[in-house]
Amino acid sequence: MNLLGAPVFKVTPTGLWLAAASGAVATGFGYVAWYRALRGLSAARAATVQLSMPVLVAAGGLVFLSEPLTLRLLVASAAMLAGIALVLGQRAAR
Repeated sequence: MNLLGAPVFKVTPTGLWLAAASGAVATGFGYVAWYRALRGLSAARAATVQLSMPVLVAAGGLVFLSEPLTLRLLVASAAMLAGIALVLGQRAAR
């Protein structure tokens, strides 16, 4: 169900505060993890690895939101990861 299809939608100050706080905390932890990972990566490698984010977000949707696993998602994820592997493999071979 999405916001437009919700039969009842109520905004409360507590709900808004909790949503903002959880978003800030999740974003903060994400940035801390990313910048710690950047320490050992070159700029080109970091840019390439960052392209895996849509696959990770989709995996989170599967696990935490019970999103359906579709052939489209599998093919798109495999194509993205294969492209990343090709770039990282090529850089390592040089």
